[in-house]
Amino acid sequence: MITLIAHASAHSLEEVDQDLRDKEKYFQAIDSEAPGFSLRDAGGHVVNLSDLRGKVVVLNFVYTNCPDVCPLHAERIAEIQKMVNQTPMKEMVEFVTITTDPKRDNGPVLSDYGEAHGLEPVNWVFLTSAADRPEDTTRKIAVAYGLKFTEGEDGMQMHGIVTHVIDQDGRLRARFHGLKFEPVNLVVFINALTNRTQKPHPHPQPGFWDKLKGSLPW
Repeated sequence: MITLIAHASAHSLEEVDQDLRDKEKYFQAIDSEAPGFSLRDAGGHVVNLSDLRGKVVVLNFVYTNCPDVCPLHAERIAEIQKMVNQTPMKEMVEFVTITTDPKRDNGPVLSDYGEAHGLEPVNWVFLTSAADRPEDTTRKIAVAYGLKFTEGEDGMQMHGIVTHVIDQDGRLRARFHGLKFEPVNLVVFINALTNRTQKPHPHPQPGFWDKLKGSLPW
């Protein structure tokens, strides 16, 4: 993977953006200020989005009582994190998960969830709202990111699945919808942001994406 990302780093953000528009149907390019938040991690420490300036942030929303897609989303994030952490990007990327069920998802629950789904705390944090905040605080943050979690009478929540990518300047740069996108596509997009190379240049045939995907064991 390190070798693959080294090749990818020669490509500008503009090139990668265009390649993804053409070849990754679950990719949505964005360029807007990311909605801010001030939440707490499993240890009760306050984490603001502004604290993460200078890093690329991969953000997703789940709730731990979800019986179906949330565990799959967590495992997809863990897969992407593993790919990133095999490269020098490990120091430049922070993975952030926000629960939409803060009344149930307290500190120990958050810690256990990450461990159960293979997420490494070295550059991943699971956030919830403080006990004195309204219980829909984090659901409102999800809405600000364009994602709605609707709570039912049984405590379950109807929702979609989106992985958000925020750049080093706090701008929302992409959404990867659902769980069918290619993980390597998201990793290459992250890499383009960490390099911030802006000038496109021609690349040899066969195409970069064909070489990249053809080299993967899966």
